[in-house]
Amino acid sequence: MLFFNKLLKKTSTNDVITVVSGLPRSGTSMMMRMLEAGGLEAVTDNIRTANEDNPRGYYEFERVKQLGKDTSWLAACRGKVVKIISMLLYHLPADHHYKVVFMQRTMKEILASQRVMLQRSGEKEDGINDAKLAEQFEKHLHQVAEWIAKQVNIDVLYIKYSDILHDPRTHANAVNQFLGGWMDEGNMAKTVESSLYRQRQ
Repeated sequence: MLFFNKLLKKTSTNDVITVVSGLPRSGTSMMMRMLEAGGLEAVTDNIRTANEDNPRGYYEFERVKQLGKDTSWLAACRGKVVKIISMLLYHLPADHHYKVVFMQRTMKEILASQRVMLQRSGEKEDGINDAKLAEQFEKHLHQVAEWIAKQVNIDVLYIKYSDILHDPRTHANAVNQFLGGWMDEGNMAKTVESSLYRQRQ
């Protein structure tokens, strides 16, 4: 499912900060890789390196974690793309324009993927059962969607992880059009690897 929230007033591509967001394990790293292949510079420090859970890399930027305390680095992200998990979107300052590509994935797949990642890393699970965790995540997603809809400086495209994997070219085109229509859709589609679609339901 593709959904555009609203259209920003005409703003130069170089003035817009592109954000890839969603819950952890929802396909955000794949989307970052697509956008980088399409021609957008990815803001990442490569501190968290590729592993079995994300063999093509995480595309993370450590300063994002401090978004609630420090937003000074955001200005340098204009004309680029940065990954920000959905829980941190509330901290985006209103003095920038953002285009958010928001990844959606079946909740059962997200929870299964998170569980496998925790097991591989040797971390303990928090003890919350899947039903309760799913309820919390669904509530958060509803709240953040409502919040985004009220932000005049944010435009959003909701896109399903499974849809991209099943039809990369169509969805590469949709993302490209959302971001201005100048990107290399062929390169974007080539980065999609269905073999990495694990814990599918």
